[in-house]
Amino acid sequence: MGPNQGFGGTLWMIFLFALFASGSGENDRDFKMCGTWSHGNGLLTLAHDLKRGCGTITISANESSLSIRGEITAQCENSSVIKLDPSPGARERHFCVYWEPLLDQLWVEVNGQNHTLCWPSGLQGNCCTDLSQGSNKGTSTYGIVNATQRDDIISSKTHPAYEFFGEIINCKNKFCDEASQGSGDKVNMIEETVMRSKVLGNVVLPCALSSVVEMKEGFQGYNVTLPAPQGVPPQMIPSVHLPSCLKPPEKKKVKVVCTYFKNSILFQVRGSSKVDQNDIRILEDVVGITVENEIITNLPEPIRIGFHHSVIPTSHSRKCVSWDTKKDPTEVTWKKEGCETIQKGVEDTECHCNHLTYFAILVQLEPRPVRHLVALTVITSMGCAASTLSCVVLIYFLNTQRRAKDQSIGVHRGLAMALFLLSLLFFLTGTVANVGGNKACWAFGAALHYALLSSFSWMFIEVFHTFWLVYMVFSPSPNPYVWHLVGFGLPAVPVIVLLAIGKVYGVIEVVSSDDVNNPYLMCWMDVSPHSVGLLAHYFINLTFLAVVVISGLIMLFLVLRNIQNRDEWRKNKVAFLSIWGLSCLFGTTWGLGFLDFGQLSEFIPFLFCILNSLQGFFLMLRFYILDRMRKQSRSSLDGSTASSTRQHMLQEKS
Repeated sequence: MGPNQGFGGTLWMIFLFALFASGSGENDRDFKMCGTWSHGNGLLTLAHDLKRGCGTITISANESSLSIRGEITAQCENSSVIKLDPSPGARERHFCVYWEPLLDQLWVEVNGQNHTLCWPSGLQGNCCTDLSQGSNKGTSTYGIVNATQRDDIISSKTHPAYEFFGEIINCKNKFCDEASQGSGDKVNMIEETVMRSKVLGNVVLPCALSSVVEMKEGFQGYNVTLPAPQGVPPQMIPSVHLPSCLKPPEKKKVKVVCTYFKNSILFQVRGSSKVDQNDIRILEDVVGITVENEIITNLPEPIRIGFHHSVIPTSHSRKCVSWDTKKDPTEVTWKKEGCETIQKGVEDTECHCNHLTYFAILVQLEPRPVRHLVALTVITSMGCAASTLSCVVLIYFLNTQRRAKDQSIGVHRGLAMALFLLSLLFFLTGTVANVGGNKACWAFGAALHYALLSSFSWMFIEVFHTFWLVYMVFSPSPNPYVWHLVGFGLPAVPVIVLLAIGKVYGVIEVVSSDDVNNPYLMCWMDVSPHSVGLLAHYFINLTFLAVVVISGLIMLFLVLRNIQNRDEWRKNKVAFLSIWGLSCLFGTTWGLGFLDFGQLSEFIPFLFCILNSLQGFFLMLRFYILDRMRKQSRSSLDGSTASSTRQHMLQEKS
């Protein structure tokens, strides 16, 4: 072995030791025996004589030699004497013997230097493991001091030798049992072990089937053929295409491991995951892809994984998902980001992903789709477009009014401006979500949320201002800046707080009952279970809405009770116009959202979308009709009495 090979082998063994010490070395089947070798000042050697079988292994030491002899290997046979580096004046050296039966690998570390006696030779079926200590030899001047087995002290005295006995077990079965227990990070050791086995091609385990591919210079992409479990037709096995960009350009060659898990029990959502187990499930097939010593993200060309599965009902959506190991490697958390779902048919789904981890198909078991989503979307879009234009006309109309002392104009204008912003943003939200993605929706969703809260605030101001006009006629109204501070300033506070928290606004999916696999995208708050957005929706949005609806209904009742006995209000046209106009001003139509349950859920959504998306148009129409009625009233009733002054103020308000 040349010097470069020796140096490379040393680095490889350091890497293996780091992996072994950090995770897989804690497996019950593996062996670790350490101690301090008390020796003389002469030439020191490491002698070993390893043979196949499952008998005993003896670790001994004397004045000049540390020896490992026995029959515990599955395939390795090695006998040699290695000269150790001299350490003048030193009479003690720390050493450890490591035995990993699944890989048939044994190495010795002496004073921090690794010596591999048996290299990995694939994953072994039956192997010699569970080494237990036999009888110790008597004490001596030279030998092993402070011996430990798996960090448990055996003896603090100096003994010339220690003997251990093994027994044969099925290492692959035990390895899979260990991987299936505990938290999600246990799954990683399957691919790590396959990578360390130095096998190219297929590796078969009871819990997983792997294919190891070596990417060399000039790698042009590769279609991986995963091994099929017994009794499973080859066409049912997932297909994997590795793009050429997967190979790191700075490396001449690197291995990639593709692992197929037929049973997804290792990956089921557990504990505090953000996905509700009652609503989703992972299909049986899971595919993991790992590149040797690399973390791969943001691939310019995605990897392609094809899944063949049983027929998924049309009422159940399916999405390609990947295991998000960044949040918590011990917790199974599936995410949709980074993967595109391509539906090839009712039984075939292809995932295009720009990173490497574990991939699967997530199926919505109990979807809550929106009925008639297409019709409701069209109605809302047309209504928002009409309201946007109507609010522009209304704002212009209010600005032309010469009644400078009438503060009702400023309140009406504030509501019109808030509704203009809400209608415009809601009209554009679908386009921004499809074109801009999460980055654009982060700001757009916050703006839409602000516009909604601002509209609710101005509706409440309309309620309060009407109360002031009707019941506090002789008291001066608050300054206009107070209205603007409440209407435009107050809604900004919760939005800024939510922006500071982060991960509240983005792209959300509204699933249609007609096509669950092609949801409508919009920019809004993330209202998934256990999210901050869901809490904000309940404590902010619904609180604002409840205050507006309840106060609006109370004020509507008080106003109508106060004017219903007057002759001019008994006319049907005026009564209808007043109720309709006040309802638009006070936001009571938004209360229809609380009635969306049971049999009412069939038509309430239509009524809700029609009335609220056209709110700006209704307000513009109301002010136009009232302005005409006001002009006709002035021409026919020039000498109005003092008793009509109160009604006139109310009419202007309503």
